[in-house]
Amino acid sequence: MTDRKDELAGNLAKVEERITAACVAAGRGREEVTLIVVTKTYPASDVRILSELGVRHVAENRDQDAAPKAAACSDLPLSWHFVGQLQTNKVRSVVGYADVVQSVDRSRLVTSLSKEAVRAGREVGCLIQVALDAGESARGERGGVAPGGIEELAGLVARSPGLRLDGLMTVAPLTGEYAGRQRAAFERLMDLSTDLRRAHPTANMVSAGMSADLEEAVAAGATHVRVGTAVLGVRPRLG
Repeated sequence: MTDRKDELAGNLAKVEERITAACVAAGRGREEVTLIVVTKTYPASDVRILSELGVRHVAENRDQDAAPKAAACSDLPLSWHFVGQLQTNKVRSVVGYADVVQSVDRSRLVTSLSKEAVRAGREVGCLIQVALDAGESARGERGGVAPGGIEELAGLVARSPGLRLDGLMTVAPLTGEYAGRQRAAFERLMDLSTDLRRAHPTANMVSAGMSADLEEAVAAGATHVRVGTAVLGVRPRLG
């Protein structure tokens, strides 16, 4: 376990250097950017090591993996983020451990999240997932609502008991006008965030950027970056 801790500590230090350098280049303070470590496919033992190393935010994308892992680590001072496409039949389970759901992209999901949050006596933070590869009213290839649908969905979240509208999230698109243009995609998300905050001033969280493009996200103004591979290593192939 010591070898794994040394490996993770070294990887975290490199990621920290990258975020710090990106903040300096963008004229931002390091405290403006929060690191979320994406722990999907990795065991609870790694989450425990990350907590020992000072990580406070972790993310998962599959409830069947996340629920037992969160239960095994319930004694740790962690905030759990759910970042995957979420089916309504998994909402009750996810609301049991997730502090923030970053992949809110349709009204039916909002209704379900609200119902379960109230039932559990919890407040769940919600990010609207924005699909920059979608038309004005379509959904994205990897989930998400088109920019034209943000206002209506955000309003629904803000009015729903048990939910808190925290901001926006996106994944750099693989197709469409922003394919291969991560900086432009993240800048577009920041413009959408500015629009959102006119109506919802506290919804100031902007989650963008992963291991390969965190610098572009920080340069654009992201408040949170989601890093997995650069911290935990290349994931094993799932059978």
